[in-house]
Amino acid sequence: MRDYLLTLCITAAVTYLLTGPVRKFAIASGAMPEIRARDVHREPTPRLGGIAMFFGLCAGLLVADHLDRLNSVFALSNEPRALLSGAALIWLIGVLDDKFEIDALIKLGGQMIAAGVMVMQGLTILWLPIPGIGTVGLTQWQGTLLTVALVVLTINAVNFVDGLDGLAAGMVCIASAAFFLYAYRIWFGYGIEAAAPATLFAAVLMGMCLGFLPHNMHPARIFMGDSGSMLIGLVLAASAISITGQVDPDALKIFEGSTRQATHAALPVFIPLLLPLTIIAIPMADLFLAIVRRTWKGQSPFAADRGHLHHRLLEVGHSHSRAVFIMYFWSALIGFGTLMYSVHSASMWIMLPIVALSALGLVLLLLPRFKPRAPLWAQSFVPPRYRRRKLAPQPPQSPPGSPESPEPLAAPRQVPAGVNGATAIGARAHFSERRKAGTPS
Repeated sequence: MRDYLLTLCITAAVTYLLTGPVRKFAIASGAMPEIRARDVHREPTPRLGGIAMFFGLCAGLLVADHLDRLNSVFALSNEPRALLSGAALIWLIGVLDDKFEIDALIKLGGQMIAAGVMVMQGLTILWLPIPGIGTVGLTQWQGTLLTVALVVLTINAVNFVDGLDGLAAGMVCIASAAFFLYAYRIWFGYGIEAAAPATLFAAVLMGMCLGFLPHNMHPARIFMGDSGSMLIGLVLAASAISITGQVDPDALKIFEGSTRQATHAALPVFIPLLLPLTIIAIPMADLFLAIVRRTWKGQSPFAADRGHLHHRLLEVGHSHSRAVFIMYFWSALIGFGTLMYSVHSASMWIMLPIVALSALGLVLLLLPRFKPRAPLWAQSFVPPRYRRRKLAPQPPQSPPGSPESPEPLAAPRQVPAGVNGATAIGARAHFSERRKAGTPS
């Protein structure tokens, strides 16, 4: 465990220290696109944060290669090299997109090529545990197609959810933390060496996200861009492919009987094999809803809009930070709930907290709809939005037309969303410009 913590810390430190210089480079190179109608930030913010994350990935793998207990991962498996090859390709495509805005179909083709590069080097799905049937071996073409599909889906799901400051990095960090605990348990709990690469990938991915988050939390000083979102999506998918494709479920040897009976009995153990997909279930749902919504309107599935889940949370009334933490909450609930169920599936005490936390999550989602007023004795202990407003004394009004009657204020000028710093949630009122000193009224 200490070697993994050292690898995580080195990855996080390199990513954190490089993000500042990368930000200056992004500003100097002009990688600061103008604010679009669907954006929620108010000022142009540099991208290319994925450059720091990629070098953090390289540093983490390099350190792990020189550690005695992790060196065997590189000696016995070609998966770290396969990951680095695919990550370099997808990162390069993301950097070009952050700077030049390349076409969506070109990015899709690049994602498939990056997945194919990893498949050619051995990082592929070899078999699947199916309840009621048992462990099913896949042919080379089936494994290749399933691997490419999983990589492309995960990359785009993470890319779609990257719409608020710190949202994608935080959700992927939660996903990698839960997956690290599962892979570490498979490796050291059952002594299966094939789970070592997935454990290393999850630790490095946590370091990449933790090192970038201080620069990306609201208000963000830099965005990861497609170079970062596609990169962490590919690493997350590689972790799932590694443990699913290389770890034989029969090697667990925790149940006896026929293969079908063992598969039924070991279903809680098999569920976390798809843990990254369950953790990013919210981004995946957002991805499919976006495709259905856009095709229903006759638009391209890759056309950008403001119908994502995080946009809807802002429209409901949540603040930027609260919307991000709500998404964190649901990701952690799904991921760690699945992990706890795989460990103690027979205990009812696992399901009760999950149900209770789900109810709490629903309350948090509906919180802006309800504004209860605190009693007078609790006014100083609650946020201002729940306090009773004191009515200011109204000055006596003069009859209309009298010299003392004030002039009516000019109607505020409405600015379209995304223009001159206005938020993308809606138009923001601006007062009329002040007159310069000395000019006639």
